[in-house]
Amino acid sequence: MAYNHGWEDRKWRIWKEAEEKILRECGVDEAVIEQIRTDDRADFNSNRRFYRWASDFGEYLEGIADREKQAEVKSVSDLLDEIEDETLYLTLITVDKRTLQIVLLKMQGYSTKEIAPLVHLTAGAIYARLNHLRKKLRKIL
Repeated sequence: MAYNHGWEDRKWRIWKEAEEKILRECGVDEAVIEQIRTDDRADFNSNRRFYRWASDFGEYLEGIADREKQAEVKSVSDLLDEIEDETLYLTLITVDKRTLQIVLLKMQGYSTKEIAPLVHLTAGAIYARLNHLRKKLRKIL
């Protein structure tokens, strides 16, 4: 989201007026209140410069991400097609189809409890398969 200077300035002014009201009620000298206001405004301007730049950079990164959309992996064959590392690919093609289906569902954000009925296994069996695959991948990578 872009930095909105007008909105941020309005929020700062409301906060500052409330703070100054409290300071006046406590009997703080006007010169001290004015010095605090000047210092706080300098901090606000410094933050404004930072957030304006950071916001532009964030929009730049979002633009790059939009241009380089990743292909959505919807099937096991899509998953295998997207792998660029040859040793990883050769390892995954040796794994049974059900384990690859579990990996795909995990990548799509499913929990182990949600995956279990989809692949007709218990949650423990899924954990065991994933653990076995991790050990296999650690050996080659």
